[in-house]
Amino acid sequence: QLQLVESGGGLVQPGGSLRLSCAGSGFTLDYYAIGWFRQAPGKEREGVSCITSIGSTAYVDSVKGRFTISRDNAKNTVYLQMDSLKPEDTAVYYCIAHPSGSTCSSPPYWGQGTQVTVSS
Repeated sequence: QLQLVESGGGLVQPGGSLRLSCAGSGFTLDYYAIGWFRQAPGKEREGVSCITSIGSTAYVDSVKGRFTISRDNAKNTVYLQMDSLKPEDTAVYYCIAHPSGSTCSSPPYWGQGTQVTVSS
């Protein structure tokens, strides 16, 4: 059974860093587009970042220059390095997978989510 398992969330001060991990279980991530969505309390869920099967990346404007998505196919894992974190980055972050390999839009597979809280 295909599963996405996130880890790495937590509490961090403004300006700090966290690295989220998304490990694939029951399938190989290599041919999937993998991305991260987030949802803050009272807000709509939004796409944060995406990496395609060939390594192309995309970011929402609010995180450009601060977040970096990468994949390690040997470890069947995708990472989201989050630097210069701001309180407005506080949200539950979800890993997603899309079998097209080329888009993260309307993904059919979701992880359980990991909480990121940025606060002093």
